[in-house]
Amino acid sequence: MSFRTAQRHGYAVEFSPYYPQLLACATCQYYGIAGSGSLFLLESLPQGVRPVQKFDWNDGLFDVTWSENNEHVLVTASGDGSIQIWDTAQPQGPIKSLHEHSKEVYGVDWSLTRGEQFILSASWDQSVKLWDPTGNKSIATFLGHQHVVYSAIWSPHIPCCFASTSGDHTLRIWDTRNPQISKLVLTAHDAEVLSCDWCKYDDNVIVSGSVDSTIRGWDIRRPQSPIFQLDGHKYAVKRVKCYPFERNVVGSSSYDFSVKIWDFTRPQPCLETIEHHSEFVYGFDFNLHVPGQVADCSWDEWVRVYTPKCLAPT
Repeated sequence: MSFRTAQRHGYAVEFSPYYPQLLACATCQYYGIAGSGSLFLLESLPQGVRPVQKFDWNDGLFDVTWSENNEHVLVTASGDGSIQIWDTAQPQGPIKSLHEHSKEVYGVDWSLTRGEQFILSASWDQSVKLWDPTGNKSIATFLGHQHVVYSAIWSPHIPCCFASTSGDHTLRIWDTRNPQISKLVLTAHDAEVLSCDWCKYDDNVIVSGSVDSTIRGWDIRRPQSPIFQLDGHKYAVKRVKCYPFERNVVGSSSYDFSVKIWDFTRPQPCLETIEHHSEFVYGFDFNLHVPGQVADCSWDEWVRVYTPKCLAPT
């Protein structure tokens, strides 16, 4: 099933944590180089993917995350250095725009552990900021990366803990109670690290994807060397996601126009390669409610929702 984000190039796609059929896609005009951005709210139905709402912003939108405490609220990352908080019940525009970064915001994430409701923003100004969505100013700024920060991802297990990835080849682990210094600095790849995700079954395992075309798994208790490496993409790995229904399965999207599904415990770890795009595949996500279902989005203006053969229920 597919939906075309006409004249908008896909950067990120995320399923709703509340409704199995809802997903959001962050997009940009002109491949994110110039122009405006749009946030599409889509519904995946047996007869196809249909648009529910569309929100426009005056700069490109590079990432999107859903609120974990309000089914109507989403947050986007923008090329103008701001983050936007949207309420689908108030479609006239964002309910709030928070602008403190001095360069593009490339990643946003909403906290996952019980008792916390915070947003992270990762920016090309080499910083990560922590926000309370009810406030108007950031709570803390995390400095230490020596290059642009591409992503900041909350641990689903450990309160106050998140990881960030950067063009400086490192993955860093942070504690929000001590923003002055990262808990762990891990030289994760031989090139820029574009993405990371935490294993849903082991609070010490994190997976990273890089411009060097590899995916690596790390145990943060023993970070001297990766616990696995996945080779097979021809170009940069833009997004990695850990599968919520099986410990050993990882999905990835790449500049080589493909999505791959992996089982990192197998001698031949690549379970399937999906090639249904004609441009960089920027966004990728697993549906938390429907085992096996995934969504991806690409610079070719298409969002696709499907179940890879290797993940189809038997």
